[in-house]
Amino acid sequence: MIARFLTVFLLAAVSGAPANGQTRIGLLKYGGGGDWYANPTSLPNLIRFISEKTSLQVFPRAETVEATSPSLFQFHFLHTTGHGNLIFSETERSNLRAYLLNGGFLHIDDNYGLFPYAKKEIQSLFPDRELKKLPASFPAFSVWFPFPAGLPKIHEHDGKPPEAWGIFNGERLILLLTTETDLGDGWEDPEVHQDTPEARLQALKMGANLVIWAVTQ
Repeated sequence: MIARFLTVFLLAAVSGAPANGQTRIGLLKYGGGGDWYANPTSLPNLIRFISEKTSLQVFPRAETVEATSPSLFQFHFLHTTGHGNLIFSETERSNLRAYLLNGGFLHIDDNYGLFPYAKKEIQSLFPDRELKKLPASFPAFSVWFPFPAGLPKIHEHDGKPPEAWGIFNGERLILLLTTETDLGDGWEDPEVHQDTPEARLQALKMGANLVIWAVTQ
């Protein structure tokens, strides 16, 4: 555990963190009609969980950011979700490519219905890279909390097993697309979806793993 803490602290410090060493998490706003705002309590709860249950120092507020904003590069981890269409303009694609290829990380979580649109947009974002399906053993899934079976199943949706798809820059994972898991819903306040405490805990632990992996890989 001490070794993990030192790894997180040192690598967060060299990855462009603000002077106070805090990791910044943002909610990426997109066009196309999809509801990027679908889970308003999810990131605040995830940030609180990371602060209380890990040694990673996280800025206490999640902020909404657009891909055209100059503040884009201040975030170490971007998350977005939704049920419908997702479209980036060419300017947004250019900025996101620059952000991701220079140390940023984007997690797109299918809130049921987003996956085909997100997959198509990722192919436009990185036409020269393969969107690879990640195995359950991929180390990001167990970097802090162990998940030997990979992504947890939070909501049933189509009853299919959870899937994770990634874009890499060399060996570094820069974009993660998750589907058939619905982590973001699991991060929300308990009364929103009436998930069991066990399911919410699994979702929060996996979310913490993803953030820690993003800033330490």
